[in-house]
Amino acid sequence: MILVFDLDDTLYDESRFVESGFRAVAGFGHDRFGWDEQESLAQMRETLAREGRGAVFDRWLAAHGRHGKGLVAACVRTYRHHKPALSLFPAAASLLPKLSTRPLYLVTDGHKIVQANKLEALGIAPLFRKCFITHRYGVRHAKPSPYCFELIRRREKADWRQIAYIADDPSKDFVGLNPLGAQTVRVLTGRHRHVAAKPGYEARHTIPDLSFFPALLAEMERG
Repeated sequence: MILVFDLDDTLYDESRFVESGFRAVAGFGHDRFGWDEQESLAQMRETLAREGRGAVFDRWLAAHGRHGKGLVAACVRTYRHHKPALSLFPAAASLLPKLSTRPLYLVTDGHKIVQANKLEALGIAPLFRKCFITHRYGVRHAKPSPYCFELIRRREKADWRQIAYIADDPSKDFVGLNPLGAQTVRVLTGRHRHVAAKPGYEARHTIPDLSFFPALLAEMERG
């Protein structure tokens, strides 16, 4: 079976990247304006919890009387281009080397530079035959589009039933693959773990974390 993994909240805790990015932006505020980094970090965390990511930098700059499109863009650029310090979930760190004899791929959505920096920080690219960052192929080919999975299928000369995608987000990860007959596995880790999937959007299989995947893989391969 050809195994394809998602990245964010499947192999590592994405909230660590967000925290790392906020620290980088807080450092930008300190270097540019002398603002206290810990106070800035606390403000960003509070806005994230209350309003979500989209408002964080706007609210932080406005609180200091410095809001403007140019500064917001500088914050976004700092966030996206920073070099994070990340580590795999323990179950992922244990599992991936054990799968080294199998065809392994990675498919992840997101900003090209951001996702590449995450892969570099985790040091996992050599474990995969290829890592597909969907936005490199155009935003229209982001999930739920099966475009990158079709590239994998052709590369491996495989049937859809031979492909398994292991991911965490029921809003987009599985709905494009289920009708094709691919195996889909939802891992209940990260910020989507309590999300109830809409009809047709749930994976065929669900596991608490990746430590349960070897047993499921054996079951899937038995048919």
